[in-house]
Amino acid sequence: MRRLLTKFVALGLVIAMTGACFAGCNGNKKNKPITLTVYSELANVAGEQVGWSAKILLEKFNVKINIITAADGVFETRMESGDLGDIVVFGGESNYQTALEAGLLYDWEEENLIQEHGAYINEHMKDALNKNRELTSTITKGAKKTLYGFGFNVATSSENHDDFLYTWDLRWDLYKQLNYPEMKNLDDLIGILEDMKEICPTDANGNPTYGISLWPDWDGDMVMYVKSLATAYYGYDEFAMGLHDPITGTYYDALQKDGPYLEMLKFFNKLYQKDLLDPNSMTQTYDEAAAKLKAGGAFWSIFNYSGCLAYNTDAHLAENKMMCSIKPEEASPIVYGMSTVGGNRVWSIGANTEYPELCMDIINWLCTPEGYMTYLYGPKDLCWYYDDEGYTQFTEFGKKVSIDRSAMMEGDYAGLGSFNDGALQINNTTWSGMAENPDSNGEVYNWQFWKSQQVESRCEVEKDWRERYDVKSAYEYFEKNGYTVSPATSFALAKKDKDLDTIWEAVKEAVVDGSWKAIYAETDAEFDRLVDEMIKEAKGYGYDTCVEWAKEQSAIRYQLEEEARK
Repeated sequence: MRRLLTKFVALGLVIAMTGACFAGCNGNKKNKPITLTVYSELANVAGEQVGWSAKILLEKFNVKINIITAADGVFETRMESGDLGDIVVFGGESNYQTALEAGLLYDWEEENLIQEHGAYINEHMKDALNKNRELTSTITKGAKKTLYGFGFNVATSSENHDDFLYTWDLRWDLYKQLNYPEMKNLDDLIGILEDMKEICPTDANGNPTYGISLWPDWDGDMVMYVKSLATAYYGYDEFAMGLHDPITGTYYDALQKDGPYLEMLKFFNKLYQKDLLDPNSMTQTYDEAAAKLKAGGAFWSIFNYSGCLAYNTDAHLAENKMMCSIKPEEASPIVYGMSTVGGNRVWSIGANTEYPELCMDIINWLCTPEGYMTYLYGPKDLCWYYDDEGYTQFTEFGKKVSIDRSAMMEGDYAGLGSFNDGALQINNTTWSGMAENPDSNGEVYNWQFWKSQQVESRCEVEKDWRERYDVKSAYEYFEKNGYTVSPATSFALAKKDKDLDTIWEAVKEAVVDGSWKAIYAETDAEFDRLVDEMIKEAKGYGYDTCVEWAKEQSAIRYQLEEEARK
């Protein structure tokens, strides 16, 4: 689920800009700071950037950044004004195509912009740049091949798959207390969560515990966690108004009776009826849900960022409490193939910017090894460094904030709030975490694969989990226990025409609102009634038209996936 993958990144990725500079990035030093407007469809927080990354941006580029999020109507308003912003980050191809067709994107090769101010990108991301040129050709029906940007998560090799996002994290300390009950399917999982609630009815704050705590922040065409569970269980990828099987090419529309989306919707309703789903799930933010999990208020997550990466603090490990990977035997979670052409979340520059060179300098920095390392982990030397053999190491502070982002900044950044306060909200990646970091001794950007992190068990619970599966990491666990690969391709969803787009928005609202209502059904009969009402309402808005279009797009994607497997 590509959109989710980017939202997960939002929580873990930050920008810091220190060290050497490329041509032109200091040309503004003696002048009054420039404020750049950044329109990002992936940002969660709007307004002027604050904290430690703001300090570094000011020192390195003499800029301040004002972030515009993609709230309802913002894109349309900015399109009408003819100015999207200075740096523009798209969450997918649809609005990107609209902006390109309207002439609101800057040509990266005009007056040698990328050659002179994006030298690292130009040298090391050639496939991703070529993909963008080809996308331009497709959108303009061959009229031109102008370069307007590149997609996120660029890999240095296409031979392997990315790291696992759907890690099926469960409170292993409680699972051990239950004597490792069998978990073949989701029904078994429900029973396990019931038993966990019995032995651990309250969290660290004295509040009731639940099997899981959801949030609606990132709902798109469907409820995010519902579609994501289908992805984590069956390996079907979120796709338009449904799910796409990358192995068979089958398309499952969201409201298909006995289909994966409605199956997972019923699963969450079962949790609610058994008091295993946080009743605030429909109204709380991600941050509120994460705080509950950190306090031990939820036992399970399908995502690493809202599971092990949030819960496994030094304090919890010292108490022999830990979330570890364990999936139902039937589950085959998706993992994405890596690609040197990148993904569909595009870095670009607004056509009407007064500062194209400065915008390119900043984007280029984020693609350099030092820039991307600081983007991921914070300032060099304060948070991380290379040892005498070239291997990557966390400092003590870096290790601390990699787990607890609420820690207050230190050193040159003391007094600027917490690490998380200063996280830059542009919120898009450049390289894949599994891409090779050329400044290291053959390591990748993902810290879990650094030599320095291949350590002995940190507590007895982790030792128990490792010994039970004969593995040392979640990556090894899934390699041994099964997954589904979604091949990387050059596929991009076609742009919807105006009529379809109007229909789509109405249908989407009906599906998302109807799904949440069904989750909170008090009985099975009420659930069935609410689902039938949702289907009737969505079809009345033109659901079948949306599905017909999605199936056509799914078939095109599958053809490219088949070619990628040859």
